[in-house]
Amino acid sequence: MNIDKNTIEKIAHLSRLYFNEADEEKMLKSLNEILEWVQMLNKIDTTNVLPLTHMSHEVNVLREDVVEEPLPHEKALFNAPRKDSNYFRVPKVIENE
Repeated sequence: MNIDKNTIEKIAHLSRLYFNEADEEKMLKSLNEILEWVQMLNKIDTTNVLPLTHMSHEVNVLREDVVEEPLPHEKALFNAPRKDSNYFRVPKVIENE
């Protein structure tokens, strides 16, 4: 699988990233190198390898749940770039095809 220029442009648009021509070429090369590396990993025989459930041998490293007062709307929305009464305003991300 190779990534082409159209795919890079679509990913950039969805990610709200903007590349000049040189950066777009670097990104295209980099992503294709990553895919080649992943394809090499797919060739490795993992039939007798158990899947990992944790990345370390630590057990129960989660914090205790602590009940606290909820964050007030005013404080939660204080740094929001756009807000509408009690809600965050975000750009529309669903497109009609």
